[in-house]
Amino acid sequence: MQDFISRIPAVVFSCVLQPDNTTRLVYISETCQTLLGLSAAEILQHYASCKEMIYPDDHERFIQTVAEASQRRIEWQWEGRLKLNNTVRWVEIRSGRPLETGNLTYTGIILDIDDRKKQEEERVKKSETLFNRLFNNVPVALVLLDEKGKVLLVNRGFNEMFGYELFELRGKNLNDFIVPENLHHEGIDLNNLITSNNPISIETVRKHRSGKLINVILYGVPVTLEDKTIGIYGVYVDISDRKKIEEELKIRNAELDNFVYKVSHDLRAPLSSVLGLVNLARLPGNTDDPRMYIKIIGEKITALDRFISDILSHAKNLKMEIHVARIEFVELLSKTFSDLSYLPGANQTELNTHVTGEAFFSDPWRLSEIFRNLVSNAIKYRNKQLDKPQINVHIHTTARQCHIRFADNGIGIAEAELDKIFNMFYRASEQSEGSGIGLYIVKNAVEKLNGRISVSSSPGFGTTFEIWLPNMAQQTEEIQYRHTHRS
Repeated sequence: MQDFISRIPAVVFSCVLQPDNTTRLVYISETCQTLLGLSAAEILQHYASCKEMIYPDDHERFIQTVAEASQRRIEWQWEGRLKLNNTVRWVEIRSGRPLETGNLTYTGIILDIDDRKKQEEERVKKSETLFNRLFNNVPVALVLLDEKGKVLLVNRGFNEMFGYELFELRGKNLNDFIVPENLHHEGIDLNNLITSNNPISIETVRKHRSGKLINVILYGVPVTLEDKTIGIYGVYVDISDRKKIEEELKIRNAELDNFVYKVSHDLRAPLSSVLGLVNLARLPGNTDDPRMYIKIIGEKITALDRFISDILSHAKNLKMEIHVARIEFVELLSKTFSDLSYLPGANQTELNTHVTGEAFFSDPWRLSEIFRNLVSNAIKYRNKQLDKPQINVHIHTTARQCHIRFADNGIGIAEAELDKIFNMFYRASEQSEGSGIGLYIVKNAVEKLNGRISVSSSPGFGTTFEIWLPNMAQQTEEIQYRHTHRS
């Protein structure tokens, strides 16, 4: 029998359950020398009490396993670590049903699972490494919460999106940090929903530590174990840029609707007037001078032509790429003023131009459009009670930017109208001349050049526009450099 036991690839043991629920070895087979590194005699002498050979961290679980089995008089199985001569080794212990010999006696086997456990630990370590790298490097904000909504982990993307480090959040309620006050109940409801094993996907708003609100898509996924939620994964995708684009599209669509309506109205109005005059001239017995009709028709067609020119200019500004060249402001303004000499009052208006500073580079066509519309408005809305309406243009350029101060002494603009004058088709009154698109073109052209514009005005005293534009000299040098080196 002893020889048979020695050939079993495991250690056979017998132990007795003591009244205090501890166990004491009474027998262990000689195969323990190979598996455990000590002889049976050494183990029985030094480690007869199982507590002395069980690794401290695993002892409580061992006692619980044996106690539960003894109460039910059934076999038991336990995996854990033994510590013999300062050597720690993973084992699996399996026992049969206990024998009732006063105290309960268990007989079973000890299996060596050290290699298997080390392989499992290695796999777990690799999995944790892969998880941590994926978790930290995925280009979205990730957070891992426990089942109560307390923070366990956040990744680099979360830090970049919301400004919080893990040490600031660990063990704390995430909703207290990134959920806006008016959405606090939403945050609680979402946590409860996910904890109830319901994944969620919602567009909402969350808060950066600076107070800035961020539009996000929030994905919440429960982490379950044996049908019980033990944690929550939160994934935040920043959709602020998309929201801006959507808002921009709404504005552009509204502008397009307004554009179509106004264009059709302003195209039809002069045509209807011309058609009315033609029908009037055809009436039997009409003795009006045809030259009067021709004069009015000419004025209507001229206004229509200017309106179509403004519409084409607007379309060109939106589509055309920026072409950079040196700007000669004095020549550009003189040509613009000369081209508008046909306007009533142009011959009475004085243009004063003062330019200082360094060479300036920008888009000549867009600057021409900016000045054409500003000069045109200054002439149209001049103060007719003045003997000499004036346009004073002061321009100062540096290596970085250009500052343009365009002032007239015309009728001015009421303060209530100032924030509306750059709107498409806005006219301050029904008597206003022009298409109502001129200043809209000016603002869009300035923005295309990455500049900015402001306006101030005093009714009866005139209007001043101030424009800041970047100097594109460096951009020109880069283009010339690439062209030279390609050649």
